[in-house]
Amino acid sequence: MSVLAPWLARPLADLLRQRGHAWLLQGPSGLGQYELALALASAWLCEAPSEHGACGRCTSCHAIEVRTHADLCVLMPEVAMVELGWPLDEKSQADIDDKKRKPSREIRVEAMRDAVGFAQRTSARGRGKVVFVYPAERMNAITANALLKTLEEPVGDVRFVLASEAAWQLLPTIRSRCLGFTLPWPQQAEAVAWLAERQVSADDAPALLRAAGGRPSDALRLARNGQSPKAWSLLPKAMLRGEVGALSDHAPAQAIDALQKICHDLMAVGSGAEPRFFAAAELPPAPSTVALARWSKSLATAARTAEHPFNAGLMLEALVSEARSALNSARRP
Repeated sequence: MSVLAPWLARPLADLLRQRGHAWLLQGPSGLGQYELALALASAWLCEAPSEHGACGRCTSCHAIEVRTHADLCVLMPEVAMVELGWPLDEKSQADIDDKKRKPSREIRVEAMRDAVGFAQRTSARGRGKVVFVYPAERMNAITANALLKTLEEPVGDVRFVLASEAAWQLLPTIRSRCLGFTLPWPQQAEAVAWLAERQVSADDAPALLRAAGGRPSDALRLARNGQSPKAWSLLPKAMLRGEVGALSDHAPAQAIDALQKICHDLMAVGSGAEPRFFAAAELPPAPSTVALARWSKSLATAARTAEHPFNAGLMLEALVSEARSALNSARRP
């Protein structure tokens, strides 16, 4: 089994010392909610656990590693299941293979009903059962309500671990039935060392971490997607000049995310705070508060259709044109 990042190993040991049948692991994306939740579930089911987690060698740990554990029920959107290597049930896989529908981006209510049935069955290996929900905010109201009764009054030896990157989107009744745990932010040095272990150079790691807002997993994703730290640092002033080419290798959703980060940092600087995603010297002079607010609202509106634009090229041109207009509007006095 993979070794947990250092900022997750300590919380895992703390969680294992506590009692509770339902945990909600929460925090911003890129901190390791999925990894910590899976490590917790693995330790609960392990045949020879220690105070630090699962042994990684027993039959149970191997079954989780190969995604076949009979006492672990994983609830995710189908797109996440596929991305993370978890098998879909036969009917869902057949429907997707036959092009009857696309993989779901929400946790389907049918899967949740199967999980409720799973929770009521006897443990196959004798160490209890675990229901793992990630990202928990992808449950709609119907799906969440299907879980609620079982979460409140679990049958037998079932435990739940919900992991979320947007816990505020969960039903209050779901949150109230779980013990909450907020993931810690890693120190810069341990995040850089973690990235170095994954072949991200020490020169690139700090800039990629900045681009990811300090989130190591997101920084690693940027590195693997070919994000150039230098190109990132030049992006704000490229938008000031209206250079569409600076975003030519970005999908619309990625472009909007990058522009929102520029807008965020300019708002922060305008309020006297430190920028988060760029170095202060990389940012152009901040426009007026009114211009930034208008731009921020427009980007939020564009984000709603970013996954299915009518024409991606035209959308990028429009986004860059709007960015140039906002950044060149009346400067702060």
